[in-house]
Amino acid sequence: MKKIIRLRTNASASDALNGLHPVLAHIYAARGVQSSNDLIRNLQGLHAPQLKGMEAALDLLEVALKEKQRILVVGDFDADGATSTVLAVLVLRAMGAVIDYLVPNRFTYGYGLTPEIVELAHATKTPYLIVTVDNGISSLEGVAAANALGMKVLVTDHHLPGAVLPEAAAILNPNQPGCVFPSKNLAGVGVVFYLLSCFRTRMKEQGWFTTMNIPEPAMADYLDLVALGTVADVVPLDANNRVLVHQGLNRIRAGRCRPGITALLDIASKQPAQLVATDLGFQVAPRLNAAGRLDDMSQGIECLLTGSVDLARQYASELDGLNIERRQIEGSMQKEAMHVLQTFSLDKEALPFGLTLFHRDWHQGVVGILAGRLKERFHRPVIAFASSAPGSDELKGSARSIPGVHIRDVLDTVAARNPGLITRFGGHAMAAGLTLPVARLEAFRAAFNKAVGDVVNPEDLEPVLYSDGELPADCFTEPFADVLREAGPWGQGFPEPMFHGDFHCLEQKVLKEKHIKMSVAHPASNRIFDAIAFNVDRAQWPNSSKKVRLVYRLDINEFRGSRSLQLRVEYMEPL
Repeated sequence: MKKIIRLRTNASASDALNGLHPVLAHIYAARGVQSSNDLIRNLQGLHAPQLKGMEAALDLLEVALKEKQRILVVGDFDADGATSTVLAVLVLRAMGAVIDYLVPNRFTYGYGLTPEIVELAHATKTPYLIVTVDNGISSLEGVAAANALGMKVLVTDHHLPGAVLPEAAAILNPNQPGCVFPSKNLAGVGVVFYLLSCFRTRMKEQGWFTTMNIPEPAMADYLDLVALGTVADVVPLDANNRVLVHQGLNRIRAGRCRPGITALLDIASKQPAQLVATDLGFQVAPRLNAAGRLDDMSQGIECLLTGSVDLARQYASELDGLNIERRQIEGSMQKEAMHVLQTFSLDKEALPFGLTLFHRDWHQGVVGILAGRLKERFHRPVIAFASSAPGSDELKGSARSIPGVHIRDVLDTVAARNPGLITRFGGHAMAAGLTLPVARLEAFRAAFNKAVGDVVNPEDLEPVLYSDGELPADCFTEPFADVLREAGPWGQGFPEPMFHGDFHCLEQKVLKEKHIKMSVAHPASNRIFDAIAFNVDRAQWPNSSKKVRLVYRLDINEFRGSRSLQLRVEYMEPL
């Protein structure tokens, strides 16, 4: 699909950016950086913990800790949920708490603190306090069930709340009404980090660690988990999240991280010393998420929990195998989806505003990835559904959206206009999950398409790539590529610098049947560079083009100890 290339809006850079390389100053200004304060990456740059509900949450933890009451962490089955669970268990255990965890199997219990998972927790773990991590804000029935059984609930979450909040003993969520915490973009693991940091401070002030003769946890030592969960959940990397991710990356690069993270990096052939945020998102997180998608997230949690290098390697190998299986399943599902959508591929005007797809054989744990792939291809909000169980009359869907369409708000509109159509839903601006009866699918498809059509602007449906401009010829150097690499962390909401330009194409070569490696010459300098484009449309590439327009990122290719400049192509078209 042909894409529109637009220049990023470049607000005037303040004097605070004048000391930087002019290209870097331009890049920062286009991302809203106004002063040097926006570029602080040490821990002093973190917002103060002004989270609504903090004192009540600390009171609950203090009682459980001092009275040796059992705490049960109930997590989510993705990487954010896994890192949140591990962080809570490790820190509270180090403080002397009696603590265990339980992650609902998505195929048996579904998402969040459901009444069924509460019943299981009561029957097998008998906790005094349930702490939800990365979930719970929409678990009205589950919290009510826990209350009825005499268990207290502390909800820690970051998802957008509904009109009614659960009747938990305490709620910690930067997006709940009345919370003045400046950053609404914390991942679930970020919320847990703030909670435990405040709890460590409270117990230190009470002399707990001295009295119990136990070491005081150093919260900075757990930032590897925070960085992984934050990047994996694709939350916007605002200034606060960039501090958390940068500090976590520094610890991983220095080899000061959990053995499980090291093992996952090793199996992905990534060197910790050269790690960047995107490596966590594209190499580590998918392997961790594979456990929750296909099997049981406990495998991923145990990989991160263990202090044994050998055991971490074993878990990492198992997770890698699951990820390979996940990719195979995903590939099959994509083929089936494209068969259904092939008419729309030829007639763009016939595309609905929002795409809704279902196949009875699709895997429930992979529909989110499928929705994301189709969203990228068709540039429409997409919901992919699977049966909640073989023969079930309930569907579970995963939604992915485009800029300009807040997908959770769209689902809220659908639910308000059509009472009873959706059984339950929740999520973010760009991603959401929902369930509904299979008999209501066609009614939902029409209602969803209308709700999207009511809010979407025509220009939002055009695939756009934002460029930071044409890179000056003297910036095509390894040192400048290193400058850009270290200027992050880059990610959602703070995108990695991307440039565009026209090049002479000297050679095109197919790699692994789906990638194109090119040799291109810069027209101004005639210098020749390697360029690589992944997962290209093989119907169009390779071709006989002698000139190409590239949208690319400046990259360093490291191979057998040597380094060379490389253009990592995000989009290309023949000229």
